[in-house]
Amino acid sequence: MPHEPVVSYKPKKGEPYMSAEQLAYFRNILEDLRIGLGQEIDRAVHTMQEEATVFADPNDRASQESDMTLELRNRDRERKLIKKIDETIAKIDAGEYGYCDNCGIEIGLKRLEARPTASLCIDCKTLEEIKEKQVAK
Repeated sequence: MPHEPVVSYKPKKGEPYMSAEQLAYFRNILEDLRIGLGQEIDRAVHTMQEEATVFADPNDRASQESDMTLELRNRDRERKLIKKIDETIAKIDAGEYGYCDNCGIEIGLKRLEARPTASLCIDCKTLEEIKEKQVAK
């Protein structure tokens, strides 16, 4: 579930990186995203409970089971994202948000707006992806 801020953050002249205003801005984005995901999970569970029908036709039953499996897989991804959001909010509270977990440099406002849960700068993330591709071969 991608998230685009309604208004991009424009730092004031001389404003330090990860100022109180910036941290509040990203906290709001993360909390809104978390609330939206929670509502989506609740909606999906409610829908699945309502649609739980026992079909006599094996094809209908198989189709319903396939739909349920896909829905459960999506909900699992959303639960994992909620966990990552919670971890990211904890980083804000600890004063560690916005800095690369690997090298410690600033991740950057634009990257964080695009992916508020980012924990690596673009260079470290690119290097990680290259390594993953090499291992997968």
